Amino acid sequence: MTRHPWPKAVLFDLDDTLWPIVPVIRAAETILYTWLQQHAPRVAERFTIDSLRQARLELLAREPRYGIDLSALRHAGLIAAFEQVGEDVARVDEAMVVFVAARNAVTLYDDVAPGLARLRQRALLGSVTNGVADLVTIGLADQFQASVAARDFGAAKPDPGIFLAGCAALGVLPADTLYVGDDLLLDVQGAQQAGLRAAWMNRSGKINELADQVRPDVEVNSIDALLDWLDAAHEPSQEPPHELPHGSAPMRV
Repeated sequence: MTRHPWPKAVLFDLDDTLWPIVPVIRAAETILYTWLQQHAPRVAERFTIDSLRQARLELLAREPRYGIDLSALRHAGLIAAFEQVGEDVARVDEAMVVFVAARNAVTLYDDVAPGLARLRQRALLGSVTNGVADLVTIGLADQFQASVAARDFGAAKPDPGIFLAGCAALGVLPADTLYVGDDLLLDVQGAQQAGLRAAWMNRSGKINELADQVRPDVEVNSIDALLDWLDAAHEPSQEPPHELPHGSAPMRV
């Protein structure tokens, strides 16, 4: 078996790769709705959580530009709801503060913190996401030397440009970079089409129903398994990853 050199960098997706996102969003929407009942009761009387979600989907269909910034989509949806019922739209920003705090109250998968700490000793680490997670609030910002978000970059996965931006932010070539994500099309195929190798983080044991179309370089269910594969299939790295100067903040793109 041909052994590749260790990747110089590993880029990660965030939602459903480093933490489960569905329970977080459900909880955040419940917390937001409770706030609406108390502070914007006419919105809560007219809308349910589900109907607010449906209104956002309809807005997204009319204005696809919101696809790269789901926070802006939610803000715009609340503005529309407040206007419809005559609530004070100035309070939408307060509502968003409540939602954002709850949206960032994530619970990392057990392997993430120790796995990233181990991996950081051997490769540069970064994140590339279509989501709106705040890594500073979550407590992971220090693990990544670069973070690229679709809403800041201006394009979303699977656009090749956002993967290339992650590589550029770390100063590495795509061929020297591994991308890790849970979505076969957005993450695996997107990264491979940009010239990176790609690991499918399949934590729930899903079947690859796109096997004829998407072939990950590896399928793993944890960062521990990813490290095992890297050790088994790669030559040991010859030098430690370079670090940002002391005191420097991770690069945001």
